[in-house]
Amino acid sequence: MLDLLANWKVYNGAMTTNAPSTEQVTLTELAIDGMSCAACANRIEKRLSSVPSVSDARVNFALARAVVAHDGSIEASSLAAEVEALGYSIVEQEDHADLEDERERNLALRTKVAVLLALPAMALSMIPSLQFDGWEWVVAALSLPVILWAGWIFPRAAWMNLRQGATTMDTLVSLGSLSALTWSLVVLIGGVGDGHVYFETGAVIVALILLGKWFEIRAKRRSGDAIRALADLGAPTAELVDGTEIPVEELTSGTLFVVRPGQRIATDGVVVEGHSSVDSSMVTGEPVPVEVGPDDEVVGATVNANGFLTVRATKVGSETVLAQIVRLVDQAQSGRAEVQRLADRVAGVFVPLAILTSAVTLLAWLVLGFEADDAFTAAVAVLIIACPCALGLATPLAIMVGTGRGAQMGVIIKGADILEDTRRIDAVVVDKTGTVTEGRMTVVGVSAPLLDNDEKMAVHLMAAAAEARSEHPIAAAIAASASDVGELPTVEQFRNVPGSGVTATIESRTAGRCEVDVGRRSLFGSISESVEQEAAEAEMSGSTVVFAGRDGVAEIVFEVADRIKETSRSAVEAFTELGLTTTLLTGDNERTARTVAQAVGIEHVIAEVFPDDKAAVVRDLQEAGKRVAMVGDGINDAPALAQADLGIAVGTGTDVAIEASDLTIVSGDLRAVADAIALSRRTLATIKGNLFWAFAYNAAAIPLAAMGVLNPMIAAGAMGLSSLFVVSNSLRLRGFEGYRARPA
Repeated sequence: MLDLLANWKVYNGAMTTNAPSTEQVTLTELAIDGMSCAACANRIEKRLSSVPSVSDARVNFALARAVVAHDGSIEASSLAAEVEALGYSIVEQEDHADLEDERERNLALRTKVAVLLALPAMALSMIPSLQFDGWEWVVAALSLPVILWAGWIFPRAAWMNLRQGATTMDTLVSLGSLSALTWSLVVLIGGVGDGHVYFETGAVIVALILLGKWFEIRAKRRSGDAIRALADLGAPTAELVDGTEIPVEELTSGTLFVVRPGQRIATDGVVVEGHSSVDSSMVTGEPVPVEVGPDDEVVGATVNANGFLTVRATKVGSETVLAQIVRLVDQAQSGRAEVQRLADRVAGVFVPLAILTSAVTLLAWLVLGFEADDAFTAAVAVLIIACPCALGLATPLAIMVGTGRGAQMGVIIKGADILEDTRRIDAVVVDKTGTVTEGRMTVVGVSAPLLDNDEKMAVHLMAAAAEARSEHPIAAAIAASASDVGELPTVEQFRNVPGSGVTATIESRTAGRCEVDVGRRSLFGSISESVEQEAAEAEMSGSTVVFAGRDGVAEIVFEVADRIKETSRSAVEAFTELGLTTTLLTGDNERTARTVAQAVGIEHVIAEVFPDDKAAVVRDLQEAGKRVAMVGDGINDAPALAQADLGIAVGTGTDVAIEASDLTIVSGDLRAVADAIALSRRTLATIKGNLFWAFAYNAAAIPLAAMGVLNPMIAAGAMGLSSLFVVSNSLRLRGFEGYRARPA
């Protein structure tokens, strides 16, 4: 497995780069501290890509990491120096998590202090009945810690970006809060202007933006947990054939080790001795365990259900299937973000123009012979009307309301970035098991063409009694199927037949004492033509067939299948309404996959694929120009979820799938996926509307402020009006109704 705990690592391997495919590529990984937004990641990426020997550089803001592909002629320390020249830090990877924890705690403290002090400052400033002689000094005392301590992270980040010739949201926040503070101090201490102060304006700006930043960093921290969750799935130790237990890292190819019932297989290998059922759902995503025996391959971290196996290791370390899944998730999460934050793009043009307009206003008034007080008042009015309160609210408020509404609907949206990713989604890829289907085996049919009803019931109960002794999921389904048939008879003797089924001696009140067999065809000496025909019809529908009978004669056919969820078809119809093409992607066999797809109305089917194939299918669709949403619930879906433009995990699935995804659906209802996409689109549209109107209010009022038509008080009122619109527009998301709210 890749060493993810190193500060940087250099190894030869494959990576999609600009270099010729015949050349070896060296990859260097750097852990970066100090990035505050996606613009920081883009800036570092451009700087690293400009180094002559570098063919490709990927900087992931969520993981705070850069992966640089180069020809090997440059040292890691030189690449680190390029990053540090921009004002960021390279840290030891083992210290990076501690730094992130410390940063989150620091931000939480600043946010709480800012909110607690800004609220009374705002109340004193806006409610005349609360004001008393000298109340302005109290508001100043409340606001100064908010702006100069809690909000100091914004001027610091703005200065670092300004040194590189860039303006971002940090510049807007710094400009608004510091201009409000400066003007208010001049008015309060120097007696300039009409005596109106704007301390609360700066404090509220800082408090609201910090609150949004805090929510953002909490969502960002979760995005790196998928790799650690995957790594924890592996068995920590392996038991050798002589009984010695060693760490799994010490296993070498060719070593023999044993796997007891219920244990995880230590590493990929080949069975040398023994028979068992292996639950490989973590790899295939399918609920049916695989029967294995000598010469059969097994995969590390899968679970041995009931037999004792001796296995020869064939792949260890980074060569195992689990390690490859870890690597796929890691690489997919390190991909380049295509869309920058809308607010940063607006700020890049808006802030320099606002500053320039303010300076020109001051000079123009002075040149035209106006008093310095009037000139300064007009210039500050321009700065205040350009204050980013509404722009700062535009994104975080819509996200908070949208994600809050989503949580009420069982849709967990992990961050703002994925909202932009939904705007051009035109294809959705869904996993079958646990997503379209229920993910558990169920008896969907019981036929006994040669038995009357009483005999059928008796054999059914005996078969269920025998299967109740087994831990196999299909056996559990058959045992559960008799719950409404009657009381299970007594099992006197029970024997497991590896790879075939079970045999039991049962004392039945209606049929007496007899030998009952339950399992595959190979377990029976006689199967009539009519019973075989029933079995063939069941298999044609994609179901698993289990025979049961007495004394070696097959009498009953159990049709076992993973039942399709009742809501799956209407979910596919909702995808079509959203303009999405739907593809069913599964590790199951082609016949079963086609049957399920036809039942729910899906035209495109890709079956019999493994985890790396699933990610490759998503990648192929992306290369064909599609914007892909992937829906899955299993560990095997994690690489594809991470690779997709929008990863959607069904919450009834594994933690790894949830961590690797962008959206999580708490319920198992596939219609919630359509709700999630529709809600994300609506939230993004709200953010765009907020940004447009927040900018439009300020842009329209700046010329009026420059001409002296608006004094700072009216400017603050206009700013408040734009904020009111942003708040009202965002709150409309609370009324969002999804597809599940529609009548059936």
